[in-house]
Amino acid sequence: MTTTDARPARTGLTFPPGFVWGSATAAYQIEGAANEDGRGPSIWDTFSRTPGKVYRGHTGDIACDHYHRYRDDVAMMADLGLASYRFSVAWPRIQPDGTGPVNHRGLDFYDRLVDELVGKGIDPVVTLYHWDLPQTFEDRGGWTNRETAEAFADYALAVHQRLGDRVATWTTLNEPWCSAFLGYSTGRHAPGRQEPAAAFAAAHHLNLAHGLAVAALRGAGARRLGVTLNLASVLPLDPASDADQAAVRLVDGLHNRIFLGPMLAGGYPADVLTHAARFGGTPWLRPGDEDLIGQPIDVLGVNYYSPTHVGARPGAPGRPGDYPGSEGVEFRAPVGPVTDMNWQIEPEALTALLLRVARDHPGLPLLITENGAAYPDGPGPDGRVADTERIAYLDGHLRACHDAIAQGVDLRGYHVWSLLDNYEWAEGYRKRFGIVHVDYRTQERTPKDSALWFRDVIARNGL
Repeated sequence: MTTTDARPARTGLTFPPGFVWGSATAAYQIEGAANEDGRGPSIWDTFSRTPGKVYRGHTGDIACDHYHRYRDDVAMMADLGLASYRFSVAWPRIQPDGTGPVNHRGLDFYDRLVDELVGKGIDPVVTLYHWDLPQTFEDRGGWTNRETAEAFADYALAVHQRLGDRVATWTTLNEPWCSAFLGYSTGRHAPGRQEPAAAFAAAHHLNLAHGLAVAALRGAGARRLGVTLNLASVLPLDPASDADQAAVRLVDGLHNRIFLGPMLAGGYPADVLTHAARFGGTPWLRPGDEDLIGQPIDVLGVNYYSPTHVGARPGAPGRPGDYPGSEGVEFRAPVGPVTDMNWQIEPEALTALLLRVARDHPGLPLLITENGAAYPDGPGPDGRVADTERIAYLDGHLRACHDAIAQGVDLRGYHVWSLLDNYEWAEGYRKRFGIVHVDYRTQERTPKDSALWFRDVIARNGL
């Protein structure tokens, strides 16, 4: 690899010794091999085949064919100098029906992947759930069914039993807000339901699944346990307005505190439960559940892409799918530079978010488990992918992380999203987040300028 000339000129920031540099992916987005070695169908297999749900009907059947190309992909990670690789295990590969006998051929793949990573000096970080619920569970209610949470702990133990001797860091869930509210309220993600009451039940059972899995894994000797939340930096349109601050509290409750409360602060905030009760009550909350959810963890994963700006505006439609009961809240449209997802670029909001989490939950180490940007890039005539916008995005957000560390945040590492261009859920293959370009026709991988820039950042441990 040659060094790119696209690196921003500003230099001189060094990260703490031992700061972990990595990348992240998810099983359904890259693996392919959807019908191989006993894998069962997931809710995303079903959803992607439902007309009108995914761009041009794209599916993850082939994706990046990582299932067959993982050795080359790991070699590329090593060339970039990655110290950590965060990936997810596909539950339908391990238990095709969600419960019952373990499919050892599915575990064999992850066994080979972990061996390959360890052999290259790359620390495997396992995410146990990144949205690909076995379809058989959804047929019985999915995350609205308490049974799903209970089964998740058994699945977690099965994976740990096979990989726990080489995997130190375990993440239970990825972005449970998306699973609950995009899956069961807006219907934009699998399983595609539009039932606000179901979203609150799903959120609770995802919380419960996390707690049950942490307890089970801790008992089995897991070394480092955590969860990954896509925490929103919710900001008022007018900081001096009490009404706008109330809008912030509502949205913050439905996005952040509905998970942070029971996982880290002893229980659901009273205002969140009162709001949830508007949608069929809270029959899903049983005595003792909050104790089960609130198992101590060792690290909190933070996924960050863009802030949310809100204010109180009578008559505003709100976003009742994403945030049931948010009518009267104005969600400001993105302003200034945006990514190809139309997400506003505001690195300083990441600093503020990290400071807030560190203040509210002192003593808990943090880890950036995803941060990145989609841009419509591709190889030029010389074969080079000159993704200068992505480099600027990553540079700005790494500086935001450094600012947080300088102000006392215990931030242990940073994982860029994503290693590869991949299947971007309902957007199919039309949005490219990777620092490595993938030609989906040939499966050829081409490191973009951002990958080469990131390699240099890693080598310097700084900017």
